[in-house]
Amino acid sequence: MNKRHFLTGGVAAVAGLAGAGWAWWRFQPHAVQDGALQALWQHTWDSPEGQPVAMQQFKGRPLLLNFWATWCPPCVEEMPMLNTFYRERRADGWTVLGLAVDQPSAVRQFLQRWPVDFPIGMAGLGGTELSRQLGNPNGGLPFTVVFDAQGEIAHRKIGQVKPEDLVAWAQPL
Repeated sequence: MNKRHFLTGGVAAVAGLAGAGWAWWRFQPHAVQDGALQALWQHTWDSPEGQPVAMQQFKGRPLLLNFWATWCPPCVEEMPMLNTFYRERRADGWTVLGLAVDQPSAVRQFLQRWPVDFPIGMAGLGGTELSRQLGNPNGGLPFTVVFDAQGEIAHRKIGQVKPEDLVAWAQPL
């Protein structure tokens, strides 16, 4: 009987470690695809109102790029915190850009109820592929990429941003 319990416990431990390893792998950013960063800096999206939002205008200062959608509860939950970060850090040169993986009408409706001070670009379904190219293997939301002033990736996070992430990211890059 003791051998059986030992074997069962061992199998359970291995299964637990395998599950933990898979979860860790799934929520860790992966390698950025070749050419993805250069292509990103050349990209222009429309704002929800139809105005151009060019990535090039954000180069030369730290940027927090957040992929989000109105139908994503963690995305919606982190928006006020990202807006506060932007308001508090823009004097230090920081900017925030939200890329909505969503429909323009839904985003306009959302922003009427919960306005933000930072720009929003309409990435649509193409935003999912772009986030994959930047190291988000499943294209899950939210996904955040922090760039230094030279336009290089400094940090990435799959999942909801926490206040401690923003504190760490705001340290001089």
